[in-house]
Amino acid sequence: MQGMNAERLALGTILVAVLVLGLKLVAWWLTGSVALLSDALESLVNVGGAVMAWMAVHYAKRPADAGHPFGHYKAEYFSAVLEGIMIIIAALLILQQSVQALGNLSETVEWGRAGLLVNAVALVLNLLWARLLIARGGALKSPALTAGGRHLMSDVWTSVGVLLGLLLALATGWTVLDPLLALFVAVNILREGYGVVASSVNGLMDSAAPEEERDQIEELLHHAAAGALQVHGLKTRRAGVALFVECHMVVDGSMTVQASHTICDHIEEAIRSTFPEAQVTIHVEPEHKLEPSGIAPG
Repeated sequence: MQGMNAERLALGTILVAVLVLGLKLVAWWLTGSVALLSDALESLVNVGGAVMAWMAVHYAKRPADAGHPFGHYKAEYFSAVLEGIMIIIAALLILQQSVQALGNLSETVEWGRAGLLVNAVALVLNLLWARLLIARGGALKSPALTAGGRHLMSDVWTSVGVLLGLLLALATGWTVLDPLLALFVAVNILREGYGVVASSVNGLMDSAAPEEERDQIEELLHHAAAGALQVHGLKTRRAGVALFVECHMVVDGSMTVQASHTICDHIEEAIRSTFPEAQVTIHVEPEHKLEPSGIAPG
């Protein structure tokens, strides 16, 4: 599975989400538990989010064209934002169900253990797929897959809490635990939804590449810009899998265009050797454009 590309992973997520939803609905049908219903509602959101993620990943891989000269990479961020909004809506629905259940408590616990077992199977399936999505989403620089993995992992911890709580309710007869657990589910989902939206909006706002990547780029510039006087004005941004790098390179005023172009080629090759997805733009300047601080070629 480590070799699966983003589109296949997104398609697999749809299939897993539908299967998990089916299992959780069966668990709710067997038990009538409002906490398990809330868990199933979150999985319903997972299905919608998985479909959007697949569409976004499919669209994002399209090559640049006249209308989108920088590519379609940001499509994944829109998908992640929409998924975050759907997560929040699901949480609000669960809150409503929980409050209603608190006002209509049953006196005895009548849940069958079979329903809890079915939900446990769904939990394990979610856990395995969430770990895969987070790992591969990070490796592929896919916001949609990473958001989906984070959402599923939140679902996993929610399910763990629900199952443990319902087992405690079975052991003690405390029926109030069922709607209280549903409230816990809702709060947890709200937190995760906010996190997904916030991180995705940050990507849409052209946030800089992570500090670790920027440090690597500065080191590459230091070694690859030999022959130049200075490199300054470094700017980076991430758009899904794509990395955009811009900088100014100061050269001796007497240097030929060919010579300065050769240095630019060296810089681009060095950056792309580490970041194959990078799109590099270098502005060449004469020596009077030297800045007080900049990257001195080594």
